[in-house]
Amino acid sequence: MRKRILIVDNIENSDTLSSAMNIEQARTFLAVADTGSFVAAAERLHVTQSTVSARIGALEETLGARLFVRNKSGATLTNSGGRFLRYAGQLVRTMERARQDIGLPKQFRDRVVIGARIGLWDGAMVDWFAELPSVYPFVSFRAEIGFEPELMQGLVEGRIDIGVMFTPQRRPNLTIRPLLTEHLVMVTSAPDGRMRPEAYIHVDWGPEFDNQFSASFPEFPGPAITVNIGWLGLQNLKRNGGCGYFPRRLVERRLAEKTLFVVPDAPVFELPAWVIVREDRSESLIDPMVSGLVQAVSGPTAPGER
Repeated sequence: MRKRILIVDNIENSDTLSSAMNIEQARTFLAVADTGSFVAAAERLHVTQSTVSARIGALEETLGARLFVRNKSGATLTNSGGRFLRYAGQLVRTMERARQDIGLPKQFRDRVVIGARIGLWDGAMVDWFAELPSVYPFVSFRAEIGFEPELMQGLVEGRIDIGVMFTPQRRPNLTIRPLLTEHLVMVTSAPDGRMRPEAYIHVDWGPEFDNQFSASFPEFPGPAITVNIGWLGLQNLKRNGGCGYFPRRLVERRLAEKTLFVVPDAPVFELPAWVIVREDRSESLIDPMVSGLVQAVSGPTAPGER
């Protein structure tokens, strides 16, 4: 028992520690710690709850310490779990970096993974990303589309270097920086500009938008169609007509062409987007990229960090 505890307290003995546990156990530990729930961690990792429980149980057996207190409200870290949090992140990041480095073509010195919502890639980030290989010819880039839970998990694990999303959660070792503020406007395919509730297409822009929408339309009966990607909502509008909330920048051309129309008197909702990076990042590599992204989407005056 004493030897196992010393392994946790001495991360320099990484060979012994990594051989004593499965990386998936450390990854699962991070998911439970981040979500505060075995059920939510299972959903995020796309495994069963029993698999999560088995992995955590095996990890606790290996370390000789209880890592979580289970209760009706979820799972909270014990003191031992809190101490192991940093080590678990290091283990997963080391393995991920090793995997990336081994598979990196010899003409590249680094690899950067960028993850964002598809609605933020669309228009806001594509041009910036297209310029990166010419500015950083020694870097191999990977672009990913995801939603907040997956993007946050990738950042926590160190698999994603730059994450861009609408509703990030504050986590230790992550830095959050404002990127832009979307202005969501209700548009309709009807030339008269009327909102017809039965034709409303609800796009899941995240909990902040849902709260604003519910407060502004308390008697709304509920949408017939809900999508989690704005592109799908716009395609449905194009084919079948209807109305819905979309970022103004994404529908500006259609408004000018008069194929879509702003619904008069409908409230406009603000939805901020953020850039998230790790505190232990390579600042000389990642920070200029983030600054370039902020400048590309927000103009020459970049907002400060919070």
